[in-house]
Amino acid sequence: MTTTTNKKRILSGMRATGRLHLGNFVGALENWVKMQGEYENYHLVADWHVLTTDAEHTDQILPNTIEMVRDWLSAGIDPNISPMFRQSQVKEHAELHLLFSMLVTQSRLERNPTLKDQIRDLRDKLQARDIADKDRPDNEVTDSGLVTYGHLGYPVLQAADILLYKGNVVPVGEDQLPHVEITREIARRFNRYYGEVFPEPTGYVLKESKFSRLPGSDGKRMSKSLGNTIYLSDSEEETGKGIMSMVTDVQKVRRNDPGRPEVCNVFTYHQKFNPDEIPQIETDCKSGELGCVACKKNCAAKLNAYLAPMRERRQQYDDNAVMDILTAGEAKARAVAQDTMIQVRDAMNFG
Repeated sequence: MTTTTNKKRILSGMRATGRLHLGNFVGALENWVKMQGEYENYHLVADWHVLTTDAEHTDQILPNTIEMVRDWLSAGIDPNISPMFRQSQVKEHAELHLLFSMLVTQSRLERNPTLKDQIRDLRDKLQARDIADKDRPDNEVTDSGLVTYGHLGYPVLQAADILLYKGNVVPVGEDQLPHVEITREIARRFNRYYGEVFPEPTGYVLKESKFSRLPGSDGKRMSKSLGNTIYLSDSEEETGKGIMSMVTDVQKVRRNDPGRPEVCNVFTYHQKFNPDEIPQIETDCKSGELGCVACKKNCAAKLNAYLAPMRERRQQYDDNAVMDILTAGEAKARAVAQDTMIQVRDAMNFG
């Protein structure tokens, strides 16, 4: 049997999409690291969830998993206290997902407010590949044709991910709160039908700040698809190039022109990664004393200093080390999952 602690348990996860960028770090990963001492943390590599939007490229899932977990480790996730594991290697996720799928209606899942955004993303992806009509009957280019059974049931699998570990708290962005509510509804229905097995998890909205949606080099939200990212694994030179390519105040044409730091991407990075110099930078920018090139060079140096400990930690983990950590984490996760499923089967008279 698994041991218990007095700490509340958290299940956090990311889809296995490869290397993480600074936006991922400030939006989620940084919070995971801070929460390690306060909660009992389990960290899920959501490799099955990748199939909902990219079922044809499964050969990329494992290398993407290794790169992502290496970034988790470099950021400070401690595998000795926060098990990391792949969803696909704990088969109980699939069993609980199947059982939960009997407890939620199609209409409820179709009311999930994030579904329209997901359909839009799928449509954009298909159009980008110029395969919208390929291998599809005419009626499958409609929105309903874009959504697979697994895609519609994404929140149900997510509920199984959370409740399999009896997660009390789910750290999410505000846009993911509807998924947590579906999880709570499924837990309530299961408990009402079969007896108290699952807690109703609470959505913990990660603290929003001006850095939670860190802009990319073009001023838009940082995104791999937009090619405007700075990765945690980038070299000092690559990080410097990313900062030097950033859009600044378009009204500051010449070096001595007064600037507007409040509209400058580089100033946002200074605020996050170089807070001690903010008053001086703001004053010198507004007066025209500080030019954009010098400001960018300073920002790149400070960001590289911030990332230096992460780069050093990252070097400690080759592919074999990452796989060993995942294997150990999967053993811990599997023990918890098996305990839960014994209770589930007994409650449902399948024991």
